[in-house]
Amino acid sequence: MNLGELYAYLDRLSPFELQETWDNSGFQVGERNAQISHVVLSIDVDDALLDEIPEGALLITHHPLIFSGLASLDFDTYPAKLLRKMVRKNISNIAMHTNIDQTHLNAYVAENILGFTIAQREGYVAYMEIDMSFDALVAHVRQAFGLHYHKAVQCHTQVKRLALTTGSGASMLESVEADCFLTGDIKYHDAMAAKALGLSMIDIGHYESERYFSEVLAPHLENLGFEVIIARSFNPFTYE
Repeated sequence: MNLGELYAYLDRLSPFELQETWDNSGFQVGERNAQISHVVLSIDVDDALLDEIPEGALLITHHPLIFSGLASLDFDTYPAKLLRKMVRKNISNIAMHTNIDQTHLNAYVAENILGFTIAQREGYVAYMEIDMSFDALVAHVRQAFGLHYHKAVQCHTQVKRLALTTGSGASMLESVEADCFLTGDIKYHDAMAAKALGLSMIDIGHYESERYFSEVLAPHLENLGFEVIIARSFNPFTYE
């Protein structure tokens, strides 16, 4: 199978047209008629990863390396430094970001990581009907995602309707219809808005909630006969 054929398969699995207008999912680097020898899955691209993976590999990432137009290719800067290494090693790249969030990742996290049943899905938001105290939910979320600490906005003592968006979904809080909203990258003004709306929130982390991307995609590629390498992903933050 060549790169173009695999791209078409991925487009059927999780249509790239579903991505947000600001996103740049899809074909990033490579030649569509190139034959694929290895498939590597990772959340992001970094120097260490490019050093490790074999020449001629296809790297499928969650976050696009190229988010917007490149004004120049200064190889001492990001992302040009990484792009040069990819070209030298003949590494291709496809990104699956907000499209796979909608079609696969949010549901996988809700059901396989949190262990809840999805009652409703609206775009990026998965809704679950639960009946847990807020404190018990916080403890469950911390254990499920392996959080070192928790950051939360509490407006309820009991949570019956729960909403989830992996990654950074706080911009959608005004449209969420739930007692509590789980998402990452919650900022100060998001917390103030949630308080005013009476919406509880628990920050599940950006990396922590999206690190399952490779687990979600790998079985689909293995069913095509590929030997899939799941790269080690690292949180760019450290916690003391």
